[in-house]
Amino acid sequence: MGGRALTTDDLIEVSERAIDPGRLISSVSVPTAGAVVLFLGTVRDHSQGRAGVTHLEYEAYGGVVETKIGEIVAEVRSNWPEVIRVAVVHRTGSLDVGAISVAVAVSSPHRTDAFPAGQYLIDQLKRRAPIWKKEHWPGGAEWVREDTH
Repeated sequence: MGGRALTTDDLIEVSERAIDPGRLISSVSVPTAGAVVLFLGTVRDHSQGRAGVTHLEYEAYGGVVETKIGEIVAEVRSNWPEVIRVAVVHRTGSLDVGAISVAVAVSSPHRTDAFPAGQYLIDQLKRRAPIWKKEHWPGGAEWVREDTH
């Protein structure tokens, strides 16, 4: 399939700045889009086998991470050519429980493209983007592999 490459209308950002879901929705909303799918990943108070997580720390491989995310966006466009716009924002730094750590938004004419494209985008981001997570809890901390569930 020969889908479109990353466009200047797509939003890819990795920074310490708080994520504004409205900004992502605005960046993908256009009159031809009948569907906008938004996913927000938030910091929870537990992880697999561990309760009492107090906060997370994220680090990213600057300069490389945006390129890798761009490759994933290009795959989304190849697999779902009807996708109109894409937005991906990931936080770095220290995030408290409840904070939004990652957000993806996808628009298309119909939900039948937007939903699977959005899920593919977040799943591949978690698997392949060079972003690392450190969990903190009372009495300790540990770098962990991203949870892809």
